[in-house]
Amino acid sequence: MKLNIVTGDWDSLRDHAQSLRVEVFVVEQGVPSELEWDEADEVSTHAVAYDEAGQVIATGRLLPDGHIGRMAVRKSARGQGIGAQVLRALLDEAKRLGYSKLVLHAQTHAVGFYMRYGFELLGEEFMEAGIPHRQMILAV
Repeated sequence: MKLNIVTGDWDSLRDHAQSLRVEVFVVEQGVPSELEWDEADEVSTHAVAYDEAGQVIATGRLLPDGHIGRMAVRKSARGQGIGAQVLRALLDEAKRLGYSKLVLHAQTHAVGFYMRYGFELLGEEFMEAGIPHRQMILAV
């Protein structure tokens, strides 16, 4: 699938990233909306993937402290390598900005996905927004 991945600030990508995050995290996964939104959105670099029709199908963000988060792919688009392309865009941005390490909190079912890109497990499983997670780290 041919994608257009755009990186930018929250002001320019908010409407598109926000709608998909509501769909995936709040509606599908039951994350309380008050936990989904935080001040980090305003200072993060966001990546949004659009399909050939211009529909938003994936998103993620890179925080100033080197955390990657809010990775989401529309349910109908999963398993097609779209999340990988968004992750690569965020990794490229992190390299461009000179980060030496990246950290993320992976939902436990997604640990294998991140391991394929060199992330390593750090610490024990923990709950975040009622969902089991593992912290992972990557030296860039």
